[in-house]
Amino acid sequence: MKDTHAATPILSIIGLFLLWILCATLTADPTVLPQPWSLIPPAAREIGSGELPFHLGATLLRVIWAFALAMTIGIALGLVMGRSESLNRWLDPWLVIFLNLPALVLIVLCYLWIGLNETAAILAVTLNKIPNVATVIREGARALDPDLDAMARVYRMSWLARMRHVTLPQLAPFITAAARSGVAVIWKIVLVVEFLGRSNGVGFQIHLYFQLFDVAMVLVYALSFIAVMLAVEWLVLQPWERRIRRWRTA
Repeated sequence: MKDTHAATPILSIIGLFLLWILCATLTADPTVLPQPWSLIPPAAREIGSGELPFHLGATLLRVIWAFALAMTIGIALGLVMGRSESLNRWLDPWLVIFLNLPALVLIVLCYLWIGLNETAAILAVTLNKIPNVATVIREGARALDPDLDAMARVYRMSWLARMRHVTLPQLAPFITAAARSGVAVIWKIVLVVEFLGRSNGVGFQIHLYFQLFDVAMVLVYALSFIAVMLAVEWLVLQPWERRIRRWRTA
């Protein structure tokens, strides 16, 4: 049974590739949609020249920075909003505004105010993701067990011990949900940031090959980063989620 569950994602991706092959065959035009195997030579060329690893690394570094900042600030903000109703009433309108503010607007404003640099790029992505993280964590903070909190006060646990042994374990499923959605959203916004105002990264390369109408190279760079994100999902986030579920059902 476990082997079947493990093979399901692989079979699903194979099915997606078969659909791709079918669509490419029906299109019969490699300039519109090339076959998957036709991407191997340009991908090998980009890897051999060092271009693909360089731009992939630049994008991944931005994703890591934005993800770390958004999760740290979003968790802290969501926790205090979920625990303090008066603070939540003050900050909730801000949260609603930023949740509905288009990512493109924040990106453009950050570039206009700060300049076409790394600080503006990472800040734009971080500001786009913080409201989503805060919203998820706020709901988790509202669902915290008051009895466990009372027990922590009775035993006079320090703030740090309370956070480590009482609060964070209960918030873990919500943190995982925010992290999984965060990775998916952040890397997409990073590509837009690079598309608009950076001189390296996967988004920059997609912009370059978009101008050349080179569909194959656009797919090479897009699929390379999708592969990295799938690896993060399968090797980091899903094992972490399974571990959390074991703790909650123990």
